[in-house]
Amino acid sequence: MKQFPRPSTDLNLRAQVVSTLLKVQQGQSLSGILHQQLNDIPDRDRALFHELVLGTLRQWFALKAITLPLLTKPLNNETVESCLYLGLYQVLCTRIPAHAAISETVTATKQLGFHALSGIVNAILRRATRETDAFQSQLRKAHGLPSWLYKRLKRDWPAQLDDLCQQLKHTAPLTLRINQRQIGRDAYLLKLQAQSIQARACAWSDVGIVIEQSVQITELPGYQQGWFSVQDEHAQLCASLLHDLDQKTVLDACAAPGGKTAHLLEAFKPEQLIALDHDAKRLLRVSENISRLQLDASRLEILAADATTWQAPDVLDCIVLDAPCSAIGVLRRHPDIRLLRQSTDIAQTVALQQQILKNLWPQLKVGGTLLYITCSILKPENEQQMQAFFAEHANASELKIEADWGIEQAYGRQLLPTSGQGDGFYYCRIKKIA
Repeated sequence: MKQFPRPSTDLNLRAQVVSTLLKVQQGQSLSGILHQQLNDIPDRDRALFHELVLGTLRQWFALKAITLPLLTKPLNNETVESCLYLGLYQVLCTRIPAHAAISETVTATKQLGFHALSGIVNAILRRATRETDAFQSQLRKAHGLPSWLYKRLKRDWPAQLDDLCQQLKHTAPLTLRINQRQIGRDAYLLKLQAQSIQARACAWSDVGIVIEQSVQITELPGYQQGWFSVQDEHAQLCASLLHDLDQKTVLDACAAPGGKTAHLLEAFKPEQLIALDHDAKRLLRVSENISRLQLDASRLEILAADATTWQAPDVLDCIVLDAPCSAIGVLRRHPDIRLLRQSTDIAQTVALQQQILKNLWPQLKVGGTLLYITCSILKPENEQQMQAFFAEHANASELKIEADWGIEQAYGRQLLPTSGQGDGFYYCRIKKIA
């Protein structure tokens, strides 16, 4: 018989974490539910709730790998498995006292309707406290990915595989993009220093800053005045790959939530900038960001439309295509992708990318540039997608990206997730020659 958790007001914090983990297992995106879930949590517990949800998801398959040998028979119970992984995460990966982690997690198992199985959770967690070093060693050795993804990465990145698996288990840094129309990077670093906020300049982005301590973003200096945006360092490289867009007609395809749109307005003065996305709700964020950053929106058109069919009223000088992708490159920030993404999704995503390219390429003027971007590290979405594109388009020529960052591919450059730096991104710059 299917068990239903009691109302959240009756559940302890661990049981509420498990309820959220169950929603993800049932196919709900964390970004779609986390805000509402946090609203149900008292202020004092929100940071811990956030850490336990994201941390358990980040280590999910590694925790699964070390748990399976401990069970005499499979649990076949999503709720109890979630309780077990959450408990192990606390014992092995946090500073929460073991007795508190065990007690609260066992109570959660009971509250969620599985009193009879709470003994198994209790026994395994107690064993983990007695054999912590051995358990932590096993956790580090586990690749921590669903088997289908591990096999794909092994095929695509054999030399980088072990490091890549470890990198994807870590947290990504908080990175800001400084709004050069408001303040310079060095000046902003001094502002942070004056408030004793630890920060450093990014290695590759000349407008990026990494914040090296826990902060409230809205409390950072200049937030209301639009001095900065939150954006991954590797995502910030987009504008540096484009030149002289002043007085040009530019399309930012798949634009929401607007990080690249804003960056283009910070770096250039286009004649017209069209921010296109199929999701009207997410496009609201574009307007909000542009407004907070105090950018000139007089030449900006924000448009809800399908990039596979949309037709520009005039020929385009430049297309920035941040293509829909598997988002495997941003697993550190969105650990629910480990559970949500399926192997069969990749071919569908590749086909969608091809449809968008097929529709947009004829709308680019001769001599114009298309910058193809994904936040994936899978070659079918990146290098192989571009190989197919160039094979089909004699009027396309690659504009080589000469850079110190990333790994040169047959076409384009691939950035992999890096400790203390950016996520997995792919860039390929294309010129229309006829």
